Amino acid sequence: MTALIELQGVSKFFGGLEALSGVSLDVREDEVLALVGDNGAGKSTLMKVLAGVHPPTEGRVLFNGAPVDLQRPADARAIGIETVYQDLALVETQDTTANMFLGREEVSALGFLKKKEMRSRAAEILGNVSVNVPSARAFVRNLSGGQRQAVAIGRATAFGAQIVLMDEPTAALGVQETARVLDIIKELRSQGITVVIVSHNLDQVLDIADRVAVMRRGKLVGIADAKATTGEQLIAMITGLDKTT
Repeated sequence: MTALIELQGVSKFFGGLEALSGVSLDVREDEVLALVGDNGAGKSTLMKVLAGVHPPTEGRVLFNGAPVDLQRPADARAIGIETVYQDLALVETQDTTANMFLGREEVSALGFLKKKEMRSRAAEILGNVSVNVPSARAFVRNLSGGQRQAVAIGRATAFGAQIVLMDEPTAALGVQETARVLDIIKELRSQGITVVIVSHNLDQVLDIADRVAVMRRGKLVGIADAKATTGEQLIAMITGLDKTT
Protein backbone atom coordinates (compact mmCIF):
# COMPACT_ATOMS: atom_id res chain seq x y z
CA MET A 1 0.00 0.00 0.00
CA THR A 2 1.11 3.55 -0.74
CA ALA A 3 2.28 5.75 2.16
CA LEU A 4 0.11 8.81 2.74
CA ILE A 5 2.14 10.16 5.64
CA GLU A 6 5.77 9.49 6.50
CA LEU A 7 7.55 10.49 9.69
CA GLN A 8 11.30 10.61 9.20
CA GLY A 9 13.45 10.78 12.33
CA VAL A 10 10.87 12.77 14.27
CA SER A 11 11.80 13.85 17.79
CA LYS A 12 9.85 16.09 20.14
CA PHE A 13 11.27 17.88 23.17
CA PHE A 14 9.35 19.70 25.90
CA GLY A 15 12.13 21.62 27.58
CA GLY A 16 14.61 18.96 28.64
CA LEU A 17 12.12 16.11 28.25
CA GLU A 18 12.35 14.06 25.06
CA ALA A 19 8.82 12.78 24.42
CA LEU A 20 9.65 11.32 20.99
CA SER A 21 13.05 10.08 19.88
CA GLY A 22 13.89 9.59 16.22
CA VAL A 23 10.55 8.06 15.16
CA SER A 24 10.30 6.94 11.53
CA LEU A 25 6.89 5.58 10.55
CA ASP A 26 4.67 5.44 7.49
CA VAL A 27 0.88 5.66 7.51
CA ARG A 28 -0.54 3.91 4.47
CA GLU A 29 -3.61 4.29 2.30
CA ASP A 30 -6.73 2.32 3.23
CA GLU A 31 -5.42 0.89 6.50
CA VAL A 32 -6.13 0.96 10.19
CA LEU A 33 -2.87 1.60 12.00
CA ALA A 34 -2.88 1.13 15.78
CA LEU A 35 -0.44 2.82 18.16
CA VAL A 36 0.10 0.89 21.38
CA GLY A 37 2.40 1.22 24.37
CA ASP A 38 2.45 1.87 28.09
CA ASN A 39 1.50 5.21 29.61
CA GLY A 40 4.17 7.75 28.71
CA ALA A 41 5.36 5.75 25.71
CA GLY A 42 4.81 8.66 23.32
CA LYS A 43 1.61 7.56 21.59
CA SER A 44 -0.40 10.69 22.26
CA THR A 45 2.55 12.95 21.41
CA LEU A 46 2.97 11.17 18.09
CA MET A 47 -0.73 11.61 17.35
CA LYS A 48 -0.48 15.30 18.18
CA VAL A 49 2.46 15.68 15.80
CA LEU A 50 0.28 14.21 13.03
CA ALA A 51 -2.61 16.45 14.12
CA GLY A 52 -0.48 19.61 13.97
CA VAL A 53 -0.78 20.25 17.71
CA HIS A 54 2.91 19.62 18.49
CA PRO A 55 5.30 20.50 15.63
CA PRO A 56 8.32 18.18 15.67
CA THR A 57 11.53 19.51 17.21
CA GLU A 58 13.62 17.40 14.84
CA GLY A 59 12.93 15.36 11.73
CA ARG A 60 10.29 15.93 9.08
CA VAL A 61 6.82 14.88 7.98
CA LEU A 62 5.98 14.00 4.38
CA PHE A 63 2.51 13.86 2.82
CA ASN A 64 2.25 11.99 -0.49
CA GLY A 65 6.03 12.14 -0.67
CA ALA A 66 6.35 15.92 -0.21
CA PRO A 67 7.50 17.64 3.01
CA VAL A 68 4.75 19.41 4.97
CA ASP A 69 5.01 21.86 7.85
CA LEU A 70 2.41 20.96 10.48
CA GLN A 71 2.58 23.92 12.82
CA ARG A 72 -1.09 23.97 13.88
CA PRO A 73 -4.23 21.83 13.53
CA ALA A 74 -5.41 23.89 10.56
CA ASP A 75 -2.31 22.77 8.65
CA ALA A 76 -3.21 19.11 9.24
CA ARG A 77 -6.85 19.66 8.29
CA ALA A 78 -5.75 21.41 5.08
CA ILE A 79 -4.16 18.18 3.83
CA GLY A 80 -7.02 15.95 4.98
CA ILE A 81 -6.03 14.91 8.51
CA GLU A 82 -8.88 15.08 11.03
CA THR A 83 -8.77 14.19 14.72
CA VAL A 84 -11.33 12.67 17.10
CA TYR A 85 -10.10 13.47 20.60
CA GLN A 86 -10.91 11.40 23.66
CA ASP A 87 -13.15 14.15 25.07
CA LEU A 88 -14.89 14.35 21.63
CA ALA A 89 -15.06 18.19 21.75
CA LEU A 90 -18.84 18.20 21.38
CA VAL A 91 -21.20 20.91 22.68
CA GLU A 92 -23.94 19.20 24.69
CA THR A 93 -26.36 22.13 24.44
CA GLN A 94 -26.28 22.07 20.63
CA ASP A 95 -27.90 19.60 18.28
CA THR A 96 -26.14 17.03 16.11
CA THR A 97 -26.08 19.28 13.05
CA ALA A 98 -24.55 22.22 14.92
CA ASN A 99 -21.84 19.94 16.27
CA MET A 100 -21.13 18.44 12.86
CA PHE A 101 -20.54 21.92 11.40
CA LEU A 102 -18.91 23.47 14.47
CA GLY A 103 -16.52 26.14 13.21
CA ARG A 104 -17.44 25.32 9.60
CA GLU A 105 -20.98 26.63 9.44
CA GLU A 106 -22.49 27.26 6.02
CA VAL A 107 -23.95 30.73 5.55
CA SER A 108 -25.90 32.46 2.81
CA ALA A 109 -24.77 35.58 0.97
CA LEU A 110 -26.72 37.60 3.54
CA GLY A 111 -24.96 35.94 6.45
CA PHE A 112 -27.77 33.62 7.59
CA LEU A 113 -27.09 30.02 8.56
CA LYS A 114 -28.13 27.47 5.95
CA LYS A 115 -29.84 25.30 8.55
CA LYS A 116 -31.85 23.14 6.16
CA GLU A 117 -28.85 22.38 3.98
CA MET A 118 -26.65 21.60 6.98
CA ARG A 119 -29.26 19.26 8.50
CA SER A 120 -29.58 17.41 5.20
CA ARG A 121 -25.81 17.10 4.88
CA ALA A 122 -25.44 15.96 8.51
CA ALA A 123 -28.01 13.20 7.98
CA GLU A 124 -26.20 12.12 4.79
CA ILE A 125 -22.81 11.98 6.55
CA LEU A 126 -24.17 9.93 9.44
CA GLY A 127 -25.84 7.61 6.97
CA ASN A 128 -22.57 7.12 5.10
CA VAL A 129 -20.95 5.70 8.22
CA SER A 130 -24.11 3.76 9.15
CA VAL A 131 -24.63 5.73 12.35
CA ASN A 132 -27.88 5.23 14.25
CA VAL A 133 -28.60 8.71 15.61
CA PRO A 134 -32.30 9.59 16.18
CA SER A 135 -32.18 12.78 14.13
CA ALA A 136 -29.85 15.50 12.90
CA ARG A 137 -31.92 17.72 15.22
CA ALA A 138 -31.19 15.56 18.30
CA PHE A 139 -29.32 17.36 21.06
CA VAL A 140 -25.98 15.86 22.01
CA ARG A 141 -26.91 15.79 25.70
CA ASN A 142 -29.62 13.24 24.84
CA LEU A 143 -27.30 10.88 22.94
CA SER A 144 -25.60 7.78 24.31
CA GLY A 145 -21.82 7.56 24.58
CA GLY A 146 -21.61 5.51 21.40
CA GLN A 147 -23.83 7.92 19.49
CA ARG A 148 -21.71 10.86 20.63
CA GLN A 149 -18.57 9.06 19.48
CA ALA A 150 -20.27 8.40 16.15
CA VAL A 151 -21.16 12.08 15.74
CA ALA A 152 -17.52 13.05 16.42
CA ILE A 153 -16.34 10.48 13.86
CA GLY A 154 -18.93 11.66 11.35
CA ARG A 155 -17.77 15.25 11.80
CA ALA A 156 -14.18 14.16 11.19
CA THR A 157 -15.12 12.55 7.87
CA ALA A 158 -17.45 15.31 6.68
CA PHE A 159 -14.93 17.56 4.99
CA GLY A 160 -12.83 15.33 2.76
CA ALA A 161 -10.66 13.61 5.35
CA GLN A 162 -8.10 11.15 4.06
CA ILE A 163 -6.79 10.24 7.52
CA VAL A 164 -8.75 10.16 10.79
CA LEU A 165 -6.83 10.09 14.07
CA MET A 166 -8.63 8.59 17.09
CA ASP A 167 -7.45 8.63 20.70
CA GLU A 168 -8.98 5.78 22.75
CA PRO A 169 -12.35 5.93 20.94
CA THR A 170 -13.95 3.13 22.98
CA ALA A 171 -12.46 3.84 26.41
CA ALA A 172 -15.71 5.00 28.04
CA LEU A 173 -18.17 2.79 26.15
CA GLY A 174 -20.09 -0.36 27.00
CA VAL A 175 -19.80 -3.62 25.10
CA GLN A 176 -22.51 -2.98 22.48
CA GLU A 177 -21.48 0.62 21.85
CA THR A 178 -17.83 -0.43 21.58
CA ALA A 179 -18.75 -2.99 18.94
CA ARG A 180 -20.66 -0.33 17.00
CA VAL A 181 -17.72 2.10 17.02
CA LEU A 182 -15.36 -0.66 15.87
CA ASP A 183 -17.77 -1.39 13.02
CA ILE A 184 -17.70 2.30 12.07
CA ILE A 185 -13.89 2.22 11.96
CA LYS A 186 -14.01 -0.80 9.63
CA GLU A 187 -16.58 1.03 7.49
CA LEU A 188 -14.27 4.04 7.19
CA ARG A 189 -11.47 1.79 5.96
CA SER A 190 -13.79 0.22 3.39
CA GLN A 191 -14.55 3.74 2.12
CA GLY A 192 -10.83 4.42 1.57
CA ILE A 193 -10.25 6.48 4.72
CA THR A 194 -7.11 5.67 6.68
CA VAL A 195 -7.53 5.46 10.46
CA VAL A 196 -4.81 5.84 13.08
CA ILE A 197 -5.99 4.73 16.50
CA VAL A 198 -4.43 4.85 19.97
CA SER A 199 -5.73 2.07 22.20
CA HIS A 200 -4.79 0.09 25.31
CA ASN A 201 -7.19 -2.71 24.38
CA LEU A 202 -5.03 -5.20 22.51
CA ASP A 203 -7.94 -7.51 21.66
CA GLN A 204 -9.67 -4.64 19.87
CA VAL A 205 -6.43 -3.64 18.18
CA LEU A 206 -5.89 -7.13 16.79
CA ASP A 207 -9.52 -7.22 15.62
CA ILE A 208 -9.60 -4.00 13.62
CA ALA A 209 -5.98 -3.02 12.79
CA ASP A 210 -3.93 -3.95 9.75
CA ARG A 211 -0.65 -3.01 11.43
CA VAL A 212 0.35 -2.26 15.01
CA ALA A 213 3.10 0.24 15.86
CA VAL A 214 4.56 -0.33 19.31
CA MET A 215 5.97 2.62 21.29
CA ARG A 216 8.23 2.47 24.34
CA ARG A 217 9.86 5.41 26.13
CA GLY A 218 9.37 7.74 23.17
CA LYS A 219 10.74 5.35 20.58
CA LEU A 220 9.11 3.21 17.94
CA VAL A 221 10.32 -0.29 18.89
CA GLY A 222 8.46 -2.35 16.32
CA ILE A 223 5.69 -2.66 13.74
CA ALA A 224 3.66 -5.86 13.60
CA ASP A 225 1.19 -7.32 11.14
CA ALA A 226 -1.99 -7.54 13.22
CA LYS A 227 -3.12 -10.72 11.51
CA ALA A 228 0.18 -12.50 12.29
CA THR A 229 0.63 -11.26 15.87
CA THR A 230 -0.74 -12.28 19.27
CA GLY A 231 -1.59 -10.18 22.29
CA GLU A 232 1.24 -11.89 24.18
CA GLN A 233 3.73 -10.84 21.52
CA LEU A 234 2.53 -7.24 21.67
CA ILE A 235 2.80 -7.22 25.47
CA ALA A 236 6.38 -8.50 25.19
CA MET A 237 7.23 -5.66 22.79
CA ILE A 238 5.49 -3.06 24.94
CA THR A 239 7.28 -4.14 28.13
CA GLY A 240 10.66 -4.83 26.56
CA LEU A 241 10.56 -8.57 27.26
CA ASP A 242 10.88 -9.20 23.53
CA LYS A 243 14.67 -8.96 23.20
CA THR A 244 14.44 -8.40 19.44
CA THR A 245 13.10 -4.88 20.14
